[in-house]
Amino acid sequence: MQNSNRTQPSYQQCYEILREKILNGEIPGGTKITEDKLANELGVSRTPVRESIRKLEQEGLIVKKRVVIPTEKDLRNMFQVRILIEGYAANCAATYLKEDEIKKLYEYINLGKTGTKDEIMAANECFHNDIVKASNNPIMIDIIDRMQSIIYLFRKTVVIYNRPLLIEEHEDIYNAILARDGQKAESLMKKHLEADLNFYLHTIS
Repeated sequence: MQNSNRTQPSYQQCYEILREKILNGEIPGGTKITEDKLANELGVSRTPVRESIRKLEQEGLIVKKRVVIPTEKDLRNMFQVRILIEGYAANCAATYLKEDEIKKLYEYINLGKTGTKDEIMAANECFHNDIVKASNNPIMIDIIDRMQSIIYLFRKTVVIYNRPLLIEEHEDIYNAILARDGQKAESLMKKHLEADLNFYLHTIS
């Protein structure tokens, strides 16, 4: 019994599995989400499934127990918020990040150049999240956290389809932060995210 418990997906794994099923269309928009059915499919109790659904509701992928597929307008609106927050955060990063924290950003860039697709996605996530945290604004950080499913959708697309200049743009942002040029870091981050949005919308169309 203990061995089977050890192999059961954790809450985080359940969340990631369910999110992936929704984002890749395996669970299409409009589908009603049933805790019992998902728990049986994943081989877990209802508790991690319930927690996963709650987080996906916070992130806007599930509304009233049904899967929502964002429209292009929804995506543009959400990305506009992200551009404003992450642009501001990049400015803050140039002012407040310590040298070892800036060095960490470059480690993510190196991994982005040499890693596997999964490693590049993880490095991309860490690069952006560390910059968001530099805002020292818990409200902004929470807003971005609640957008993680949508951000994941964009991140997966730009990495898998090899968006041109993705890592080079990260390096430009890093260099602006390293130079303590907040305005330049903010401008570059905004342009970077706009390029992500345009690439994603062009790719899925």
